[in-house]
Amino acid sequence: GKRINQHAWQFPQGGINAGETPEQAMFRELQEEVGLLPQHVRILGRTREWLRYDVPTHWTRRDNRGLYRGQKQIWFLLRLTGRDCDVALRASSHPEFDAWRWNEYWVPTDAVVDFKREVYRLALEELERYLHKDVRHVRQPPRRPYDRRGAALDLQLKP
Repeated sequence: GKRINQHAWQFPQGGINAGETPEQAMFRELQEEVGLLPQHVRILGRTREWLRYDVPTHWTRRDNRGLYRGQKQIWFLLRLTGRDCDVALRASSHPEFDAWRWNEYWVPTDAVVDFKREVYRLALEELERYLHKDVRHVRQPPRRPYDRRGAALDLQLKP
């Protein structure tokens, strides 16, 4: 989804409440952020380990849970078993997205904010094994060079 009033795209995500499993938190966040219920999706796989990212220091913030500096995440690969019209970006009283779209598998690594690119790449590489073998070979990670901040460099080859 596209973050409200931003040009940043990302997958639904969020924290795990006390007593929740990662799977329960995923279903809760999916419903809160995009309106999908457990019957609308099927879990195809998940990452084996926690994946982490840190936010740049100018994005850190303090809330009632303490200082927010990033997240550790378990990622799930889901198949939509419902319909596109089941997506409801205004399902909660605090919507986070104002648009959504389908993409090719590797597009999110370029569409997400710079500091999340590496964790997206790691997650998609690990979850790729759950894709159907007929589509796996046509989906390759981007080979664009990145600078030290993780920003894609736009290099053109001259003839």
